[in-house]
Amino acid sequence: MVQYIWEFEARPEKIADFERFYSASGPWAALFRRCPGFLGTSLLRDAESPARFLTIDRWDSAASRHAMREQFSAEYETLDRDCEALTESETRIGVFESQPAT
Repeated sequence: MVQYIWEFEARPEKIADFERFYSASGPWAALFRRCPGFLGTSLLRDAESPARFLTIDRWDSAASRHAMREQFSAEYETLDRDCEALTESETRIGVFESQPAT
């Protein structure tokens, strides 16, 4: 499994909209669910800084996520553009692979 982790600082007046778009039932997850290999998404809100969030998108492989970006590039870009007004910052934390249990 591969996990893509992003950090966001939501605009204070847009927190509810941000949560709606980035939740497991929101438009981003709906787009990802159209693709084989998508395993789910999590939205985490910082308990000490309520406008700070992490998203964790889980895929069976990097190739599956890459295929989604190619197949749905127009929809992805439109959704990304629509969400720009919801955030003050967006930072890619990284791509993390799950390690097998030993």
